[in-house]
Amino acid sequence: MASLNVGNLGEFLREQRRSAQLSLRQLADAAGVSNPYLSQIERGLRKPSADILQQLAKALRISAETLYVQAGILDERDRDEAEVRSVILADPSINERQKQVLLQIYESFRKENGLAPDHEDGDDEAGTSSS
Repeated sequence: MASLNVGNLGEFLREQRRSAQLSLRQLADAAGVSNPYLSQIERGLRKPSADILQQLAKALRISAETLYVQAGILDERDRDEAEVRSVILADPSINERQKQVLLQIYESFRKENGLAPDHEDGDDEAGTSSS
């Protein structure tokens, strides 16, 4: 896992907050964090957890994976796969079995194209182990 690049994350968050036309207080309230804590994140003084990043992403209406990449938690190349998985898992129009099948097909295509890491041992980071 890469080390957290907190300075760039803070700058990125500030940029996203301003483009969303939110004050620091508004974003803090929407994300469920304190105003001083958010200020410290933006100034690069704090390293937020993945959960906090997810709350901030939701409040900013951007993908959590985008913030994970900025924070160095997720590699850029893994982001697209994570976003596809998130969309599939969040789709209310298909049932759980269909989601699992779709994810398996997606993974097989990625492996065929040499893009997917081998994790045949059932270690699936999206929590999609087969039942």
